[in-house]
Amino acid sequence: MALTTDFVGIEPGTRSGEARQDYSRYRIVPARHPGRTAGTIFAAVVIAAVLYSTFTNPRWGWGVFAEWFFAEPVLVGLGRTLLLTALAAISGSIFGTALALARVSKSPLLAGLSWGYIWLLRSIPVIVLLLVLNNLGYLYETITIGIPFTDRVFLNYPTVQLLTPFAAAFLGLTLNQSAFFAEIVRGGILSVDHGQHEAAAALGLPRHRQVFRIVLPQAMRSILPTGFNDLIGLAKSTSMVYVLALPELFYTVQVIYRRNLEVIPLLMVATVWYLVIMTVLSIAQHYIERYFSKGALRNPKPLPFQAFFDGFRRPLPAVEPVAADIAFKHGFRDAAVFRSGGAVRIHGISKSFGALKVLDNVELNLPAGSVTAILGPSGSGKSTLLRTINHLERVDSGFISVDGEFVGYAQKGDTLFELKEKDVLKRRADIGMVFQNFNLFPHLTVLENLIEAPIQVRGTNRDEAVRLSQELLARVGLSDKINAYPRQLSGGQQQRVAIARALALRPKVLLFDEPTSALDPELVGEVLDVIKDLARTGTTLVIVTHEIGFAREVADTVVFMEGGHILEIGAPALIFNEARHPRTREFLAKVL
Repeated sequence: MALTTDFVGIEPGTRSGEARQDYSRYRIVPARHPGRTAGTIFAAVVIAAVLYSTFTNPRWGWGVFAEWFFAEPVLVGLGRTLLLTALAAISGSIFGTALALARVSKSPLLAGLSWGYIWLLRSIPVIVLLLVLNNLGYLYETITIGIPFTDRVFLNYPTVQLLTPFAAAFLGLTLNQSAFFAEIVRGGILSVDHGQHEAAAALGLPRHRQVFRIVLPQAMRSILPTGFNDLIGLAKSTSMVYVLALPELFYTVQVIYRRNLEVIPLLMVATVWYLVIMTVLSIAQHYIERYFSKGALRNPKPLPFQAFFDGFRRPLPAVEPVAADIAFKHGFRDAAVFRSGGAVRIHGISKSFGALKVLDNVELNLPAGSVTAILGPSGSGKSTLLRTINHLERVDSGFISVDGEFVGYAQKGDTLFELKEKDVLKRRADIGMVFQNFNLFPHLTVLENLIEAPIQVRGTNRDEAVRLSQELLARVGLSDKINAYPRQLSGGQQQRVAIARALALRPKVLLFDEPTSALDPELVGEVLDVIKDLARTGTTLVIVTHEIGFAREVADTVVFMEGGHILEIGAPALIFNEARHPRTREFLAKVL
C-alpha cells in the first residue's frame, strides 16, 4: 500500500487543517529546585554563624589585631617573607626547569644525576635541610674554589660568614623548591603531544627553540595549576625558617605574643597576611593561566589591557584584495616562491622496532620534481619509509641522499660520519613534511606557525617572512585566517595551513603522510586540490595515501609496499591497469 501526502501550501511547523497558534500569551514558570534552595539556605546560615561568632567573641582580640596588623616589626617580617618567597620561587623554578630538562635528556648519566638529586631533596624534610645548611660550617670550615690537585685557589672563604641565616634559608628553600618543581615541569613536558615535538623537529628548529618556543609554552597549561600550588606552599614554608632565628613574618609574630601573651590575635595577624599573599598569587595564577591558554579556546576572553598592548604590535603589511584573489584562483601554478625539486635516493635502508622489521633493504630512486605516491596496506612500512627520508626515524642500516647530499651523515671520502642533532636539523629544512594530524602549534596563530621556521632556520627577516606567509595563505585560500588559532579552523583549513607552513621553508622535497586520513570526507577535496597544484611546481613530492583516484591523477610514479618491502614500482597506468605482482592486483581489486 502506498501513502502519499501533499504538503503544498502548508506553512512550516503546522499540520494539515490546523490553524497557526499564537504562543505569545504563554507564561513560562522556571523549574523549581527545592534541594538546591535548601543547600543555599544551609550555606548562608553556616557563613552567618561563623562570621557572627568570630566578630562578636571578645577573646579573638580584634583590637589587639588592629594594633599590630600594620606594626613596623610585622611589616619588616612580612617583607622578609615576601623576599624569601620571590627569590626562592625564581631560583627554584629556573633550577627545577633545568633539572626537568636533564631528566628527559638522552644522556643516561645526566638523567640519573637529576633523578638522584630530586629523590634526595624530596626525601629530606625542609626543616632538616635548613638546620643542616645552617650548621654546614661544622662540616666544612671554608668554602674553597680552585683547580683540583694543585695549589691554585680562586676563592677561600669561611663558611659561617658566607652562609648567613638568610643565605641558608634562601638556599634551603631553593633546593627544596627546585626538586618538586622539576617533577611538575617534567609532567608538563610529558603532557605535550609527541606530534608537536616531531613537527618542530621536521621544521628544523634548533633544540633550544623547540623547548622554549614550542614545548614549554604548551606544557605551561599543565605546569601552572600545580606549580602555583607549590608556590603557595613555598610562601607558607618560609615559616619554617624560624628554626634559624630569622625574623620573617611567623617568627616576628611569635616574638611579639611571647612578650604580650596575646597569642590568638597575633596568630590572626600572621594568618590574614598569609591570606593576602595567597589571594594575590591566586589572582596572578588566574591571569597567567589565561595568557598561556592561547589557542586552547575557540572564543577566548581578552586579557586586561590587551587592547592597549596590542596597539604596540607592528601591523602586518597590507595585501591588495585583488592580488590575494588572483593568488587563490591560480593556486601554486604561477608561484615563484619555490626552489627546484631535489632528487631523492634511498640506499638499501632497513629499520626494526624491537623484533619487528618494518623496512627491509629498501631501494628507491625519485627524480627531481617527481610526484611519487606510496600505496599499501596498513603496517606495510609506508609512513616509516617516509619518516626516514627526513631522518625523523633513524635507520638501522643504509642511508638516504637528497641531491647527492646524505641526510643525517657527513661524507669524507668513503666514510660517513653520523651528524649531531643540530646539523641534522639544518639539513632537514630542505625536506618539508605535512603530517596526518596536522601538528600545527596550537598556542601560535596561523601567521606565527608560518614565520617561525623561516626566521629561526633560514635567517629570513621578519617582514620578508610575513610577506611570504601572506602569499602562501592567499594561495591556499586562507588569507582571512592569518591571525586565527588552529583550534578556530576546520580540519581542512588546518591541513592547508600545515602545507603552507612546510612550504614557507622553500623545501626541495615535500613529504605528505596520509594528509587526508584525519579529515571528514567533504573536506578531503580542498586539501587534494592544493596538493594537485603543488604537483605542477617542480617540487619533489612524496605522498603516502589511500586515495587511489588521487594517486592515479597526480602521481607520475606509484610505489606499492607490503611487509617492509617494495613489491612494485611503475607509472600509474601500469600499476593500476597492468600490475605484475599478484599482491598488488589483490590489493587494488579491493580498493578500486
